[in-house]
Amino acid sequence: MKDAEAGIRGSYWLETAPPVEPAPPPSGDFSVEVAVVGGGIAGLSTAWELVRQGHEVAVLEADRLAAGVTGHTTAKLTALHTLIYDHLRRTRGPEGARLYALSQSEAIRHAAGIVAELGINCEWEEAAAYTYAQNPGRVAELRAEARAAREAGLPAEFVTETELPFSVAGAVRVSGQAQFHPRKYLLALADDLRRRGGAVYERTRVVGLTEGEPCVLKTDAGVSVHAEKVVVATHHPVFDRALLFTRLSPRRELVVAGTIDEALAPRHMHITPEQGTRSVRSAPYGDGKRLLLVTGEHFTPGAADVDKRFARLSAWADEHFPGLTITHRWATQDNDSTDSVPLVGPLHHGSRHSYVATGFGGWGLSGGIMAGRLISDLVGGREVEWSGLYDPRRLGSVAREGMSFLKHQAQVARHFIGDRLPAPTGPRPEDLAPGDGAVVRHGGHHCAVHRDESGRLQAVSATCTHLGCLVAFNRAEQAWECPCHGSRFAPDGRILQGPAVKPLEKRDL
Repeated sequence: MKDAEAGIRGSYWLETAPPVEPAPPPSGDFSVEVAVVGGGIAGLSTAWELVRQGHEVAVLEADRLAAGVTGHTTAKLTALHTLIYDHLRRTRGPEGARLYALSQSEAIRHAAGIVAELGINCEWEEAAAYTYAQNPGRVAELRAEARAAREAGLPAEFVTETELPFSVAGAVRVSGQAQFHPRKYLLALADDLRRRGGAVYERTRVVGLTEGEPCVLKTDAGVSVHAEKVVVATHHPVFDRALLFTRLSPRRELVVAGTIDEALAPRHMHITPEQGTRSVRSAPYGDGKRLLLVTGEHFTPGAADVDKRFARLSAWADEHFPGLTITHRWATQDNDSTDSVPLVGPLHHGSRHSYVATGFGGWGLSGGIMAGRLISDLVGGREVEWSGLYDPRRLGSVAREGMSFLKHQAQVARHFIGDRLPAPTGPRPEDLAPGDGAVVRHGGHHCAVHRDESGRLQAVSATCTHLGCLVAFNRAEQAWECPCHGSRFAPDGRILQGPAVKPLEKRDL
């Protein structure tokens, strides 16, 4: 494997999508029937469905369309979500598992129909999805998953062979799934949305919501948007009134990608929960090559060993796919709900005009398309068979969430309190090497100090502007990250990823 660090680039999907001029922010206050906050797959899918049904819609995106979480996905569109169905059968019953499988499968079929209807050139390929294990001790678990997925309605089977270049103890196989170029798909969706009369505003960060008739959204530029309905599709909700942050835990995963001879590339999608997750698939590339994508090494934002994790993932790819030439590496982030089911529906118990889509647990493509259909039907007053399954207000969820809920809250408490305790020997700003960052105490405050490659020091507050946890530095990605709820900031304090809506304050050393 050739992995020259200087030549490694970021997300392949962002690099290879058609160049598009950013849509300008709104020039002043305006009113709209439905405002969709967030321009990823959940937000754009929702907006497109609503516009197609005749609603007046505006999309408000903090940065660029499909350039956040969706722009850093591995782009697998499947209803087989590792080992979900046996878990759902036990926690939600056979009917809950059936509705999950049906809603996710319908999302895949719906996306295929959209690609055909709009003639989208997004490298759409039908493929099978596999969940595999190399440890013979997990065969019973895989058999149970295959049985539960089959009973839920998927064409699932237990197999002992795959196309991977190594043996497996067993695998669950589901045919008729898909893989594609997510940003090409969503940019085409956005173009069609505009043609149908929808509006798109980029670099428009929403920082406030007043619910009412109408609801009022406030942007960071002071613009007020009056809307009859509001959809919050910002990955992690940027409004905390629903307390959904108590039921969401953030995690990041790494991706390495590179070219490999077409004859050696897997054509289907494979994932294992072993080794901190390993996910493998390939995409069209040309010149007798395919692009191999290997994902894994999930961790909590703010981890200090991300460089080592990238090295482990690259080494695994090198070991199993000799001849791979790494060209790209990036990281993606998602939120796990504490009961393993996404939260899609009314924002909170008192909501009459606001909706949310979050907690996709690493499966945001099928989940986002499903959410678009579900929320658009709810806005239109139509009944949806699986709305109760995903409803954020669902009753009994705390009992089902149990230990996952308590574990997440304990982790947040540990960071909120433990990170504030003085370290025996804390780092000093003058000791930081170029590219390094550390949280130090200065003038009675915690400061996040970074030394750039030129040697210049810059300092910002280390207190996350979301709910006050202390950030930690991710050297591999040059970002301050909040381990509690996943907000991410540039070294100078600019917001890279919510739920925070305010930058870290500057500090003077």
